[in-house]
Amino acid sequence: MVRRIKKAAVIGSGVMGGGIAALLASAGIKTLLLDIVPFDLKDEEKNDPKARNRFVLAGMDTVMKSKPALIMQKKDAALIDIGNLDDDFDKLADCDWIIEVVVENLKIKQDLLKRLEGIRKPNAIVSSNTSGIPLKAMTEGLSSEFKQHFMGTHFFNPVRYMKLFELIPGEETSAEVLEFISDFGERKLGKGIVWAKDTPNFVGNRIGIQGIVKAMQVMLEDGLTIPEVDAIFGPGMGRPKTAMFKTSDMVGLDTMAHVAKNTYDLVPDDEQRDSFITPDFVGTMIEKGLLGKKAKSGFYKTEKIEGKLVRNVIDPETLEYNEMKKPDFPCLANAKKAKTLPEKMQAIIYGDDKGSAFAWKVMANGLIYAANRIPEISDTIIEIDNSMKWGYNFEMGPFETWDALGIAKSVERMEKDGMPVPESVKKMLAAGNTSFYKSENGVNSYYDFATEAYKQIEVSDNIISLASAKSAGKCVKSCNSASLIDIGDGVFCCEFHTKMNALNGEIIEFIDEALDYVEENGVGLVIGNQAGGMPGAFSAGADLAFMGGLVMEGKLDEVDKFLEKGQKGILRSRYESFPVVAAPFGLTLGGGCEVCLGVDRIVAHAELYMGLVEVGVGLLPAGGGCLNLWRKMTESIPEAVTDIDLAKFFLPTFMAIGMAKVSTSAAEAKALGFLGPKDRIVYNRDHLIGEAKKEVLKMVDEGYTPAPKQPIKVLGEAGQGMVNAELFNMQIAKYVSEHDVYLAKRIAYVISGGEARTNGMVDEETILKLERDAFIEFVQQQKTQDRVMHMLSTGKPLRN
Repeated sequence: MVRRIKKAAVIGSGVMGGGIAALLASAGIKTLLLDIVPFDLKDEEKNDPKARNRFVLAGMDTVMKSKPALIMQKKDAALIDIGNLDDDFDKLADCDWIIEVVVENLKIKQDLLKRLEGIRKPNAIVSSNTSGIPLKAMTEGLSSEFKQHFMGTHFFNPVRYMKLFELIPGEETSAEVLEFISDFGERKLGKGIVWAKDTPNFVGNRIGIQGIVKAMQVMLEDGLTIPEVDAIFGPGMGRPKTAMFKTSDMVGLDTMAHVAKNTYDLVPDDEQRDSFITPDFVGTMIEKGLLGKKAKSGFYKTEKIEGKLVRNVIDPETLEYNEMKKPDFPCLANAKKAKTLPEKMQAIIYGDDKGSAFAWKVMANGLIYAANRIPEISDTIIEIDNSMKWGYNFEMGPFETWDALGIAKSVERMEKDGMPVPESVKKMLAAGNTSFYKSENGVNSYYDFATEAYKQIEVSDNIISLASAKSAGKCVKSCNSASLIDIGDGVFCCEFHTKMNALNGEIIEFIDEALDYVEENGVGLVIGNQAGGMPGAFSAGADLAFMGGLVMEGKLDEVDKFLEKGQKGILRSRYESFPVVAAPFGLTLGGGCEVCLGVDRIVAHAELYMGLVEVGVGLLPAGGGCLNLWRKMTESIPEAVTDIDLAKFFLPTFMAIGMAKVSTSAAEAKALGFLGPKDRIVYNRDHLIGEAKKEVLKMVDEGYTPAPKQPIKVLGEAGQGMVNAELFNMQIAKYVSEHDVYLAKRIAYVISGGEARTNGMVDEETILKLERDAFIEFVQQQKTQDRVMHMLSTGKPLRN
């Protein structure tokens, strides 16, 4: 049989259940979301559908109001049908995949699965999002056929944004079901698959919670403060800015403590069982309702004092809040000076101050703990490292971190400090293997404790690693800001690698050189990169500091030349004899957005924050952004349709640029006009370069010919009149400043074709020249310069 998920069901509409339903709907899957009927209904409510669905309605309300959004487009909510487990249980008979996300109570789960066994259609998959109850216990007494279609599917919260998807086979789960859910989760839902064993809290939370609680324990022993711990285990250690305690505030102290206690209760033979005992002050905080972000008070509390926001932090001894003081350890200062992440880690771990001593104790303990969990919770180091990267947003997992610190050096210190180094690690070193990972000729391998040998890391055929290609000598051209990489079959990838992948003069020149190279040696080009972080940055726009420097030096001619060169490079990619495909993800702003708008086709990641945001610093898109967004909005109008109201297209184009609209997903980018009908959306970011390459080869196979160069129909003076009238009203109401009006009028002038007559035709160069002229004029305005400097110094826009 060919298995498909046409309809799914989620039972339990809490934060996790609602998030799973939102993800499924965003992926285009019809979804049934069910919850229980409230126990406390009054007599007059017992026949009221709204009252009976109170819990599930509240769950959907949370989904729709959540920030950041759990659903990619509000209209996706139409794919979610709601109901309750009394009145709508029979609807589950139509579902291909049923996910239970009910309360963590064995009896309740057993009763639910027994009911599902009687109604599910043959071959329907049933899975549990449990993290603490053994699958075997849940399915006790159920048929073998049911067990063959049952497994654990553990999402991480928030479901839309967290990549980790732990899959847990039951004792009888069929290989076909496991393979299908793995493929569906990776390809359709965009998740990173980790195969876990049916052990308490699986992989991610077993390692993650142990690390957090152990850090709390050592903090009290060594006399550190909460901000000091977060500073040490933050970005300098490859961890998110939320580090330990801010992460716990986000998750909820009650949730964190529950997972810790649940693990403690279920792992009597764990050699570090006591590292799951949360300190007493945490329990007291929970009793007082200081649960973190959801209670607006946790380890941290932000208060408004005399009109100023002040971040306070709790004192574990007194449980009183005091103003947070910035931590100051020499090891942190040294880490800040270091260039690479391994160097930053070594600066912190191998320093000689109080902060370093703390960092070493916690890190060494965590590394030893992770090594001792193989093969208990997973068979290889890969699952543990990926769990921490995908579930906790670490840049490096424990074993990658161990490599970065130097295994031999750290083990020597562990033994000197009397720490019990795992025998598996000792044997590895004794055999002359000094790293957990290695890369040779583009082939990445990991050390396998079971076979005591290196094994090749297996990845999906859809994944192309630019780092691996470069290590295999596939980089054919490079400079400080960009590289051109051979990704096979005559396709090359132009990769940016500046800070935030911001566009500078070197990148503009390199794009031209890349096009020249592919013209001679290839069949097509992908413009993309694999920058880390969440959401990461395809390109956060033009390098403002570079541009601002030219302006401050009065080199306006150079600014104009830079813009013209960028316009020509982007325009050239549209008219080359070979296809050029952009693969944007995450932050795709300003110039980064312009690069994408100018190419033949876009293959975008689902998490796409795309927009022409230049007006925020008092400028306008001048890399062809005005031209190409207008073209993208109108180019799909059939030639046979001659009597068209261009105003209907002009206003959305103007609003996108004039209001600096940024999409909150690729689906919304399509709705805003940044993506066209031929552009594609990919859910798994790891697949993005591979899918963009496929798109290039498909276009070549179809006999690619570049688009003909044609004049463009513009709205002309009529568009300017519409905008001017609306701006007058907005200024009277004080919604916009005088400078905003000045900018907006000129932007409308550019998009509408300048002095062109209504519905007239202009060539591309006319609009491009209008873009450059407006940019040069804007950049000379003091208020624009103030906006630019404010953005560079604070990272925030200035309204003036």
